[in-house]
Amino acid sequence: MGEITSNRPLLVLAVKEEAQYLDTSLPVLLTGMGKVNAATALAGALGSGPLPSDVVNLGTAGALRPGWSGTHLIGTVIQHDLDSDALHALTGETYGAPVTVGNPGGPTLATGDSFIADEATRARLAAHAPLVDMEGYALATAAHRAGVPLRIVKHVSDDAGEGAAKSWRETVAECARALADWTACNVPTYT
Repeated sequence: MGEITSNRPLLVLAVKEEAQYLDTSLPVLLTGMGKVNAATALAGALGSGPLPSDVVNLGTAGALRPGWSGTHLIGTVIQHDLDSDALHALTGETYGAPVTVGNPGGPTLATGDSFIADEATRARLAAHAPLVDMEGYALATAAHRAGVPLRIVKHVSDDAGEGAAKSWRETVAECARALADWTACNVPTYT
């Protein structure tokens, strides 16, 4: 939605529920959920015309550790469902290395194609990151390859444990409002 120009950011979200309160004249890209949808949608948008000044990924995230709530500007993204160590042992190449994004020193976001809703997986991932989503790493990779700066902003929607899906449905509107408020305060319409 909207025209991408070199003097404005591109807002990228997974689904319309997360974008419902955005009040902006900026272009918005809805990618769909998951890494493949996110990567192909953003790569297609970045490859089909002028590049935006930067990309701002707005979305919800699950909290992997107790006490995490609110809105967070991410510092590093990792891919939790790619066995990088095994691939390195097989090929000698590194695949899926962590990617630093707009807030060096900010929290780490673990990205994978599974909606995390069980305690065992939550505990395993919490050793590596405080937050989890399904698109961040893919968007960071696509933006990095296109040479476009990226900020990832996540609002905690659930605790990534039992009942997370119900919590997401119940809180997504509140999260969308918080993301829209963050955008109004932190993303200029024109740069």
